Amino acid sequence: MAQPEASAPAGQADAEDVTLLENAHPPAWRNPQPAGRYDFVILGAGPAGLLAARGAATLGRKVALIERDLLGGNCLNVGCVPSKALISTSRLYARMRAAQELGVSRPESIRINVAAGMQRIRRLQARISRADSAARLREHGVDVFFGAARFAGATQVTVAGAVLRFKKALIATGARPMTPAIPGLSEAGYWTNEDVFNLAAAPQRLLVIGGGPLGCELAQAFCRLGSHVIIAQDEPMFLPGEERDAAQILSDSLARDGVEIHLNTQVAAVRRQGEHKVVDLVSDDSKTSVVVDEILAGIGRAPNVEHMDLEAAHVDYDTTAGIRINDFLQTTNARIYAAGDVCLSRKFTHMAEATARIVLRNALLRGRRRLSVLTVPWCTYTDPEIAHVGLYVREAREQAIPVKTFTILMHDVDRAVTDGDEDGFLKIHVKDGTDEILGATIVARHAGEMINELSLAITAGIGLRELGRVIHAYPTQADGIKMAADAYYRTRLKGATH
Repeated sequence: MAQPEASAPAGQADAEDVTLLENAHPPAWRNPQPAGRYDFVILGAGPAGLLAARGAATLGRKVALIERDLLGGNCLNVGCVPSKALISTSRLYARMRAAQELGVSRPESIRINVAAGMQRIRRLQARISRADSAARLREHGVDVFFGAARFAGATQVTVAGAVLRFKKALIATGARPMTPAIPGLSEAGYWTNEDVFNLAAAPQRLLVIGGGPLGCELAQAFCRLGSHVIIAQDEPMFLPGEERDAAQILSDSLARDGVEIHLNTQVAAVRRQGEHKVVDLVSDDSKTSVVVDEILAGIGRAPNVEHMDLEAAHVDYDTTAGIRINDFLQTTNARIYAAGDVCLSRKFTHMAEATARIVLRNALLRGRRRLSVLTVPWCTYTDPEIAHVGLYVREAREQAIPVKTFTILMHDVDRAVTDGDEDGFLKIHVKDGTDEILGATIVARHAGEMINELSLAITAGIGLRELGRVIHAYPTQADGIKMAADAYYRTRLKGATH
């Protein structure tokens, strides 16, 4: 049985917090004097805003970057970086428990030290924050302003009492966790991704609300870190929209780890009972109550569109869908663009950066790059990972595109067998009668790495037959892609003999 371990000294963590703050929002920072008129003003210093600021400065433009909180946005501070670091730690504990499956004696006592894992997160955040620190951005010619930005017209914005006039602007203010409308939840208290990475220890009993990527990733991670985790999902499967068999493999994996799963279940109410929280769960006609120590909500994210006086800039928006944009990422004010989570339904860091690149081209170089032509992969970083790119079969059929699917099970891939990673599959969908790749889904331990090859193939117009000619290093789990290509080639040979 895993045992908790004493916390690490706080002094080291404090030093890392100081370093992160010095990079992301220096306490002694003084905003510069505004230039007469900026070529480009950017609101929000997450992945989209930072990329756009660096790119515009490289082009020799006069750039201002405004951030109300911390440089790096959600990704660095409360999103991708801390969550993937925590997942990495939790996977190691899971591997130790499964040591005998790999021919290694299982440690007699696995002592879980969540505080050390959280300290590692802060250390990594401090390290990564150096690349886009306020001081480094200033060295690159970017005027960095800290404060809340508000539009004061179609071509100007105010921050900390200063007026910044611009030729073009970019809104990249990101998104925040959605607040569940559950009676008693706010009074009882709950976590989101914005505060869950500040723990010194894993809770004994944790309820996770939501079975999307965030909910599933953190449910599995905290279960592996020693919590008894209950996950409630109001849909009949996890990751709605993904392929059903992929979601089923994930469900089986969570169950094996010990997660208590409640699908087709709504959280009806929450109330405090001493130091604990009582949660009412409703499924069909049944009602049950569970007692937990903490609650984590992961039901989605809402765009940050409030408190910017967007009306003054003639920028249309919706509090749910975000800022209204056209295919060139222009808002209803042709001088102002938007990128990233504030205007996109697919709220991924790589999507934020991709749209920022489009804005740089269209706003500053008079390009005509379109959002609609992007090929966008994504991945849920559970174990196994679930990655996808392109069309699903149902989407192809809705568009009357005939589809043929080539499926490789991971238990037939030699490297997956030797690694003990046999759960999962690889599906590649092609247009029937051709080798044109329409889409792909991969469920595997390294699916996030593997999907990039197929994303490249779709973007570059490389067919499955051509992928079969690529020599893949053996043994790798990505060899499954070559196996799917070989399966396609065999169908062509068979057809040629008739």
